[in-house]
Amino acid sequence: MNIMKRFYNVISIASLGFAMLLTACSLDADNKANVDADDFIGTDDGPAYIRTYMYNSLKPLATETYLTEWGTDLYTSARTTNVNDFQAYKFSPETQEISNYYKNTYSMINQANALIKYASDNARYVAEGKFLRNYGYYLLTQQFGSVPYVTEYIDGINKYYPRVPLKELYDNMIAELESIKNSADLPEEDHNGNISRRAVKALLSKVCLAAGWDLETEITDAAHGTYTINGTSYFTKAAQYSEETIAGQQLTMSFEDKWSPKNEGNDEEIFSVQYDRDGYPGDILKGGHNRQSTYGSEYGNTLYEGLKSCNSELASSKKTLYLWDKGDERLEGTFMMTIYNYTPGEWGTTGYYAYYNASEEAKSKMNIAFKYFPYWTERATIDQYVAENKERFVKGVSVAKCHVALLQCPSSSFWWFKENGDVDFVDVREFDDFKKTNAGGLPPVKKFDDPNTLQTTESQTNDYRDIVLFHLSDIYLVAAEAYLMSGNEGKALSYINDVRRRAHATQINSISEYQPKYERQASFGNLTLLDLILDERARELYAETTRWVDLRRTRQLVRYAIAFNDGVSSVSDMANAYGEIKWLRPIPASEIATNTGITEKDQNPGY
Repeated sequence: MNIMKRFYNVISIASLGFAMLLTACSLDADNKANVDADDFIGTDDGPAYIRTYMYNSLKPLATETYLTEWGTDLYTSARTTNVNDFQAYKFSPETQEISNYYKNTYSMINQANALIKYASDNARYVAEGKFLRNYGYYLLTQQFGSVPYVTEYIDGINKYYPRVPLKELYDNMIAELESIKNSADLPEEDHNGNISRRAVKALLSKVCLAAGWDLETEITDAAHGTYTINGTSYFTKAAQYSEETIAGQQLTMSFEDKWSPKNEGNDEEIFSVQYDRDGYPGDILKGGHNRQSTYGSEYGNTLYEGLKSCNSELASSKKTLYLWDKGDERLEGTFMMTIYNYTPGEWGTTGYYAYYNASEEAKSKMNIAFKYFPYWTERATIDQYVAENKERFVKGVSVAKCHVALLQCPSSSFWWFKENGDVDFVDVREFDDFKKTNAGGLPPVKKFDDPNTLQTTESQTNDYRDIVLFHLSDIYLVAAEAYLMSGNEGKALSYINDVRRRAHATQINSISEYQPKYERQASFGNLTLLDLILDERARELYAETTRWVDLRRTRQLVRYAIAFNDGVSSVSDMANAYGEIKWLRPIPASEIATNTGITEKDQNPGY
């Protein structure tokens, strides 16, 4: 393929004013050129290039965490007790991350519209364009509610794009996705990042579930998360499409194997964003994404200590420490609970990445840099482990802060060792002090680990793992939620237990049997089956950028934030001076300033 006429073209949905960020020549590669779709019209390869750029436009959306994780019950800042604006609900229409997400989503929609327009004689490309156009609108409705609905490629100077009623948006999305869900022009399924009929059905299940909550329920008490159900038609559709997506496939793969770096593209993946280290055309140390560094506390100088670089942004909350019960394999499938010591010059085979690259025999002989024990572990068990592995806790050449940690609240314990491996002392600290002052105090998430990381500075992450957007167990839990909301609790429990069975977690036959170990204040109220579903989504989908949307969709955002978010203590913390709750993100100020179809009167409540 020969290409790359460079230029910059500003396209306007007013401040949707996005330059089309068109990147790469294949789904796997990244390319930093800014190219307009019109440059390829009239060429044989034009539609194929537009298609590639459309797929790559998913990348900034798939890596966004400020709007998708912060402000929820599952995360806190490591190495500090400060909370950011998203955690404390102090963002505004001027907040850059919100503006970027809005623009990036419309950029993807516009690229999809370009593909539909210029590849009209290619039925598969048109179907793919319709899928991603509607995926974009799904993302926008979950964050902003009602938004402008544009189905034409924007290549002019039109500045009038009014917000469209939410029901119209949802019904349009559903109708268009239904028109392609059985398209013979799409493969039935695909595990390499291409859109399939199965992906369409998965998106339909999510759109219908969201529509049910937004259109057929009404909040009655935000602080207590109570609501009324006024209809079930969308929930029934969500259950139908989740069943069609699942299509009888069982959860037979272990949770660990599902997320293994060696098992990308496994048969539980329904749709993913593709990355390829080998196919990257530029400096691979500057490419990829940063998901493997996002979730975990800082360890110090990773270059010399052989540890994964973690940016200390999204560490485990107090609630997260107590989410998993003993025997639930998802805990160690989610977090790196043992980190080995590093031998300088042996990056990838010792230290953090030894878990993936070294043999079991080699690991059994390595010193241990960090060892984490879950909350249920008895002190005697840890003392015995430390005594039996004394020689493995000798302070290594590079890691001077070898330690063992027992992760409990309100206080955690931290074992320090002498040069000969003897225990020096056990430090017991309150959680906030513990996670603030101890490097490596909390274990990092390993779901996105790239064991081929080429780390030359402590800030480089170089993650080329694919980012999975839809996968099978997620849709199992969509089905559970849809059945609950349509009045079939038995079916909901069945799907919940299917997910728990794979993790070897205890089966639950009624909500009365569910007794999670995390602390709940009195105002949180009694646990419901919806709480169980949300907890299962937390255990199954931790660090997959779904949490804020899950809580907002189910009307539980305020209730959960008050109970578990260290940046919120009351409803007023999530409201403006007039008491309007920030259930949605604000329409960006730049959009209101340039889009004549939206005025300040159209701003979402709370801003």
